[in-house]
Amino acid sequence: MLKVLITGSHGQVGSLLVQQLEGKAEVLAVDRDQLDITDESAVFDSVMSFQPDVIINAAAHTAVDRAEDEVELSYKINRDGPMYLAKAAEKSGAAILHISTDYVFSGGKEGCYSEGDVTDPQGVYGKSKLAGEIAVAKACPRHIVLRTAWVFGETGNNFVKTMIRLGRDRDQLGIVGDQFGGPTYAGDIAAALIIIAEKYKAGNDVAWGTYHFAGLPSVSWFEFARYIFDQAHKQGVLANVPELKSITTADYPTPAKRPANSCLSMSKIEDNLGISACDWKAALQNIRPYGQ
Repeated sequence: MLKVLITGSHGQVGSLLVQQLEGKAEVLAVDRDQLDITDESAVFDSVMSFQPDVIINAAAHTAVDRAEDEVELSYKINRDGPMYLAKAAEKSGAAILHISTDYVFSGGKEGCYSEGDVTDPQGVYGKSKLAGEIAVAKACPRHIVLRTAWVFGETGNNFVKTMIRLGRDRDQLGIVGDQFGGPTYAGDIAAALIIIAEKYKAGNDVAWGTYHFAGLPSVSWFEFARYIFDQAHKQGVLANVPELKSITTADYPTPAKRPANSCLSMSKIEDNLGISACDWKAALQNIRPYGQ
């Protein structure tokens, strides 16, 4: 049976990995309370003791704005932790699947970003995640770096939950309309990672390296919000839909710069691994779990 070590098991993707692997794999699911991935000796002890086939790193410091002040912590969690996990994977003979982000790009490109495009992170979060990608690739040849964007799920904080909460409290909302990306359901990220893990366990050749996985169609935050509210109203989660106004990034300044373009090409993962884009609209057909 497939043996999987999951870090960040209480997060958006981690929690759904645990759920989807139930009965399909022997799982050691750890969050920061059970394993501090920035503690190298603790990481090696856990990996050598459990002897997983695959390590899936779903742990990260994802507070984009706070990262601008929490530089050391960001690099500890987003670079050093993944490096220790990858080194332990290499020593034990495991593969490592590591989740990364669209923030490794500047966001200034026209069209979708492919895996070979030049990285140019604009803030501490993106820089620390890129450093983690490099560290993982260097430490273990059996690696997948999976870049994703605009993640939402039933667990944790995300845009869908925020919109539903604000929709209950406000009659009008201004939503950024000049940033574009592919909303991505955490459960579909989990499913994609499990496909890769099972391919490896079955002895199939896996084309290791960096891949993009995101949702289609690409939309602006404003368009995403409008769809969320339409669905929430249709499904009875919201009694009324607030009036929405499209605003610019300049109208909503944040400590960390957001990429204007977070659209990720899905060609490589479809061609090499047979994994299709996330259908984020399908993931919102039952919006109730996001509105609890």
